[in-house]
Amino acid sequence: MPPSAAGAPRMARREARGMHPPARERLALRGIKMMQNVHLAPEADEDDLYSGYNDYNPTFDTEDLENDAAFQQAVRTSHGRRPPMTAKIPGTSASRPVATAFGSKTTLTSSMGRPATGAVQDGVARPMTAVHAAGYTKASMRGSLFDPFGQAKGPAPPLEMKNQDSPEEKIRQLEKKVNELVEESCIANSCGDLKLALEKAKEAGRKERVLVRQREQIATPESINLDLTYTVLFNLASQYAANEMYTEALNTYQVIVKNKMFSNGGRLKVNMGNIYLKQRNYSKAIKFYRMALDQIPSVHKEMRIKIMQNIGVAFIKTGQYIDAISSFEHTMSMSPNLKAGFNLVLCCFAIGDSEQMKKAFQKLIAVPLEVDYDDKYISPNDDPRTNLLIEAIKNDGLRQMERERKSMAEEYIMTAAKLIAPVIETSFALGYDWCVEVVKASQYVELANDLEINKATTYLKQKDFNQAMETLKTFEKKDSRVKSAAATNLSFLYYLENELAQATDYADLAVNSDRYNPAALTNKGNTVFANGDYEKAAEFYKEALRNDSSCTEALYNLGLSYKKLNRIDEALDCFLKLHAIFRNNAQVLHQIANIYEVMEDPNQAIEWLMQLISVVPTDPRVLSKLGKLYDNEGDKSQAFHYYYESYRHFPSNIEVIEWLGAYYIDTQFCEKAIEYFERAALILPTQVKWQLMIASCYRRSGNYQKALDKYKVIHRKFPENIECLRFLVRLCTDMGLKEVQEYMTKLKRVEKLKEIREQRIKSGRDGSARSRREGSAAGDSGGNKGERLSAKLRALPGTNEPYESSSSKEIDASYIDPLGPQAERPKTAARKRTEEDEFADEELGEDLLPE
Repeated sequence: MPPSAAGAPRMARREARGMHPPARERLALRGIKMMQNVHLAPEADEDDLYSGYNDYNPTFDTEDLENDAAFQQAVRTSHGRRPPMTAKIPGTSASRPVATAFGSKTTLTSSMGRPATGAVQDGVARPMTAVHAAGYTKASMRGSLFDPFGQAKGPAPPLEMKNQDSPEEKIRQLEKKVNELVEESCIANSCGDLKLALEKAKEAGRKERVLVRQREQIATPESINLDLTYTVLFNLASQYAANEMYTEALNTYQVIVKNKMFSNGGRLKVNMGNIYLKQRNYSKAIKFYRMALDQIPSVHKEMRIKIMQNIGVAFIKTGQYIDAISSFEHTMSMSPNLKAGFNLVLCCFAIGDSEQMKKAFQKLIAVPLEVDYDDKYISPNDDPRTNLLIEAIKNDGLRQMERERKSMAEEYIMTAAKLIAPVIETSFALGYDWCVEVVKASQYVELANDLEINKATTYLKQKDFNQAMETLKTFEKKDSRVKSAAATNLSFLYYLENELAQATDYADLAVNSDRYNPAALTNKGNTVFANGDYEKAAEFYKEALRNDSSCTEALYNLGLSYKKLNRIDEALDCFLKLHAIFRNNAQVLHQIANIYEVMEDPNQAIEWLMQLISVVPTDPRVLSKLGKLYDNEGDKSQAFHYYYESYRHFPSNIEVIEWLGAYYIDTQFCEKAIEYFERAALILPTQVKWQLMIASCYRRSGNYQKALDKYKVIHRKFPENIECLRFLVRLCTDMGLKEVQEYMTKLKRVEKLKEIREQRIKSGRDGSARSRREGSAAGDSGGNKGERLSAKLRALPGTNEPYESSSSKEIDASYIDPLGPQAERPKTAARKRTEEDEFADEELGEDLLPE
């Protein structure tokens, strides 16, 4: 019974005093009917319904409980452990007399001042309404033990097993399986296994269709899980797109978009536009982007801005720069960002509007960076807690993201400035000056110096070295970082001009300004290397690598230094490290092959050269090197292949030409050798030996008339060549020609002249030796002249050649092959290089991989 029910008669009496008699009668009758079902506790005083609250209940007197014998007896017996009959609703709990320390028994009353349910007052027991209705009786409580958990009844019956064959349970399990497949597909995609992700997505789609059919059979179509269907279709389309199966992806997206039951399916038109953009179908991409833009509400501002950027990019692809500019300008007005600003600069540059370029560059500069300054990571005091916190956040994920964002912003601004500077003003210098002023007035003040250095670099590209040096020299009084960068470039310029003194000075300035600048240390090492101090150069290169382990220039130069110092193993280690960084660098591969050749390991050298020709397949120097290695190994067929390939790509290499000619003579194909010797004679027309080899090939092939004609031509060009005259005498003798006596007379005269020259050379050498012993200046000059004369005579045609006979006496009537017998011919690869060969190599500039 609610607490207000007890006061209902009193309120009814008070209300009835101020009413008319009929109204009071009606109210009284209504009150009597309402009170028929209300059981009121007997009250001593009806006028005071809330009496008894201030009465002291001796039950709560706990101070003297230790001396209360009845209480102690109750505690020691099971009667004391019997739980009290209480209830949550006030006035419904059963009460019992409790013995107190005063020896009396008192019946507990409720908080309403009336006896509890089941209590006896004035010989009348209040009925146990709530307790009795719940099934509790006095009889059942007598002699029973306290068992609130029903343990006396034994164990609970086992749970009822689920029926696995029920349709509902099958649908639930199938739905769970579909969700698991979708998750596995997403995980496989994130791990890079796109094929597995697509297979899982297809399997999820098949099981989801089975699930839909089962739901339609046992329930209404409204019970279909649309969210699960949407998830499966969307994942399948995404996996198709990831595997570049664009047609299937578009079809799957169309299924979602056309289904009106999917509320947000229209947003997927952005994905369809992205696919068309990848397919280079830019008109359709723009169409779907605009359809998606129409279906996305204005509250999704960020998504709308990204779609506008995509539309601008698509316009750039189609060459519609005006429309692209409008899209990017709208983006910059609503939500400025770096990518949109940079694309806006590109579009303005494409249409050639210098004023719009300036405005776009200013908008790009004004984009907020939203990055904390570095002062935040500097401790203001020596508080260990603060220092520990700063160390923890100095390189955390947020700090790395800030660095990446700042680096990206600087890259965009620098690229845009270098792009527009040459075209926004009448000269690129004025354009750079304008960009520098704009940058100095923005939050990117540090980039102004970098732009000045780029200005000097542009002067270098235009081969205006004086202006470049003047621009770089202006940084000598700037801060250390900029000064070091400018001095590094100046050192590089002077090094290229072979002014080592100036290069060394600026390299020292760069190192002193910033000792941790790897480029400055590398340039300093280069100047020391050029002076021949390889040990000290290696130290500078190693210091550069300690400051920046990714400085590949220092690592390459360190390998070269070790080669010069004959520390082959360390050099090889450096170049192998470089090869791990640059897998297809031709210079690195060449150096590794060269080191293995120095180590006399031809197999490894051939293997690395094979890798090299896979990178530069038309390099004649590498091909000839492979031919030489195979020739040394005795594999003539492979040697011929690579020598021929080298000749095909560069038909002016004398070494290759000579080897090929000798190869054809060895194989008895003298007619083919003539082609290569004619090429050599065309390249070096002042050397008689190539003409003699052509004539010898004619003679060996049996064409004596052509051989005779060729020797006559050679004699007219080189009348003092002894070899030519000897062969003319032999041929004329064998053929019975009358000119034999004439050529014999000329031969004797030339041989006599040769003896006179040799005597002069010998006397000149003796005189020079005598003058060196005497120490006279005149003797020195005479000796030097004698040596120069000796060198000139040694370089004359016909001397030191394999075709000259060891005897200068009268010639036998038989023919002598200028190449010697077949078994005694010298190998082409082992031929000693002459001064003319060295000169030819320098003129041709064959060294494509310099150290």
